[in-house]
Amino acid sequence: MAKQDLLLTRNIGIMAHIDAGKTTTSERILYYTGLTHKIGEVHDGAATMDWMVQEQERGITITSAATTTHWIWNNNTYKINLIDTPGHVDFTAEVERSLRVLDGAIATYCAVGGVEPQSETVWRQADKYNVPRIGYVNKMDRSGADFFEVMNQMKAILGARPVAVTIPIGAEEGFKGVIDIIKMKAIYWHDESLGADYEVDDLTAEQQTEAQEWRDKMLEAIADFDDALMEKFFDDPSTITEEEIIRALRAGTLKMELTPMLCGSSFKNKGVQTLLDYTCAFLPSPLDTPNVVGTNPDTGAEEDRKPNDDDHTSALAFKIATDPYVGRLTFFRVYSGKIQAGSYIYNSRSGKKERVSRLFQMFSNKQNPVDVVGAGDIGAGVGFKDIHTGDTLCDEDAPIVLESMDFPDPVIGISIEPKTQKDIDKLSIGLAKLAEEDPTFRVHTDEQSGQTIISGMGELHLDIIMDRLKREFGVECNQGRPQVSYKEAITKTVNLRELYKKQSGGRGKFADIIVNIGPADDDFEGSLQFVDEVKGGNVPKEFIPSVQKGFQNALKNGVLAGFPVDKLKVVLVDGSFHPVDSDQLSFEICALNAYKNGCSKAGPVLLEPIMKLEVVTPEENMGDVIGDLNKRRGQVEGMETSRSGARIVKAIVPMAEMFGYVTTLRTISSGRATSSMTFDHYEKVSPSIAKGVLEEYKGRVDLL
Repeated sequence: MAKQDLLLTRNIGIMAHIDAGKTTTSERILYYTGLTHKIGEVHDGAATMDWMVQEQERGITITSAATTTHWIWNNNTYKINLIDTPGHVDFTAEVERSLRVLDGAIATYCAVGGVEPQSETVWRQADKYNVPRIGYVNKMDRSGADFFEVMNQMKAILGARPVAVTIPIGAEEGFKGVIDIIKMKAIYWHDESLGADYEVDDLTAEQQTEAQEWRDKMLEAIADFDDALMEKFFDDPSTITEEEIIRALRAGTLKMELTPMLCGSSFKNKGVQTLLDYTCAFLPSPLDTPNVVGTNPDTGAEEDRKPNDDDHTSALAFKIATDPYVGRLTFFRVYSGKIQAGSYIYNSRSGKKERVSRLFQMFSNKQNPVDVVGAGDIGAGVGFKDIHTGDTLCDEDAPIVLESMDFPDPVIGISIEPKTQKDIDKLSIGLAKLAEEDPTFRVHTDEQSGQTIISGMGELHLDIIMDRLKREFGVECNQGRPQVSYKEAITKTVNLRELYKKQSGGRGKFADIIVNIGPADDDFEGSLQFVDEVKGGNVPKEFIPSVQKGFQNALKNGVLAGFPVDKLKVVLVDGSFHPVDSDQLSFEICALNAYKNGCSKAGPVLLEPIMKLEVVTPEENMGDVIGDLNKRRGQVEGMETSRSGARIVKAIVPMAEMFGYVTTLRTISSGRATSSMTFDHYEKVSPSIAKGVLEEYKGRVDLL
């Protein structure tokens, strides 16, 4: 892709809390950029970006849909790759993988709800991947809308530095348009053209006063990012040009030190064109982002790649979807080089070359065939046999591994079985395809009961999976009651010697290790912290990786009830070997036995997922809500009053107590209260509750 094309490319996503209007905003963007000729509405189940049947029925976004469109700003045509991400916490993986490959994001807020729990989660995810963003306060037409209050909440809750670029003309039912304080003009949208036509007017005297006040605040905030502008700001602010303001705002946005703020009402077709203009103005092109850094799989050395077509190819597969017409679609972002249809590309995880039979530029769930996807672009390919989310695609003679995405572990599981015996094969095919698409969805077989257990991020997540099994794969299932995804941990460090010896005629098996097994260090990231302290070759170097592998594999099953162990520190102190009988498998089995014997003595405990809950309830139902939370072992951490007078209760509650909570909450509040829940941390379960859990799982209660 030519440099000029890259400068005019924007890879952006819309991120927000549930019901902030992400999909409605995306629909308006598609309409005003000429991609669709009819506005699809979420509440009618006709939104283009919500193409799954389940999304249309429920009015929520489940998968992030990718679309390529174009917009003219400042006499240049910009290419916009837009990803509409879900807002519901159960689909947090979709947001995570989208942000990993985006250059910029539009953080969308409801003008009434403001900064809500999931707004906070996606903001932190964007921080993690260094994604610059602009803010858009939607729903300015709703009762209780307050643009400036949302900016205050962003400062207080997110630690952001919002800078108003447009301010509303009126609010609630009186919301008419916006004042652009860069141009110092008023913009009014025409309802009869569905907002496609608008007029730009001079400001009235009253508007001029308010706009000047916010313009001064904006100039003060951006003066730090442009020396020439700062000089003019102190000498004569009236000489500052539009270009200088845009340049300084862009510089501050790219450094992630400020967030330009816009407002509108996507549903009422007001404010979207201005949002598109300033998306092109402030958000980065692929050339504004640092060179992508990866690791050479052969040498372990760090390498970087430039965003141009002539460099070696590097691309990250960030999403896999099953399409009924073209089969398995792999979405990828090309960071350097290019991928051509019909060519071969190397997968650095599998070590295999794969043929890319066809390439597409996406439009929601439709595909436009293309011959090549160049550096800085997002596309989709068909033909990959062995590919996972997070795989790096590159040239075979210049391999690289790019940083993948981190996905949270599932917190809830259910057992399922097909209603008829003949559906067993269909079920396993369906589950395998769904697990391939969704990294937070796991399938395993319970060794004790032989049941198939599916695990996910919440009840809604598993509900959607069951629905998809029925519709897409034609499998009706019976399901067991939900189970919590517990974990295990140990609380003490033990030292033990493990000897593995087997003689069965001919060559035997022999391994001998002395290890310290205990909790991992507090600052350790990962599951197994393995330290080799063997001196003098008592355990030969070639057997040490086998000891580590034995412990790593053992972590999948704890000693209490077979739940995975979260973190473990193993120090290999000493050992011995037999010149004939010792081999890698002997040391692996020896490590496995040491794990079982060591963990049993190291004070094993059960850990349960704890959720962060926020309930918005009318004042009169507050007592009932708190009483119900107390029954669920919840701890209320704070209470606030929202601007509309409702009470906001913040609490942490064990996941085990939260099944069916939404229904109970509706009952006690006559349907007036709402709640949102996000995973927070794992915590030790009290012995009395742990005993009940372990009895249920036929565990070893004697160890507690």
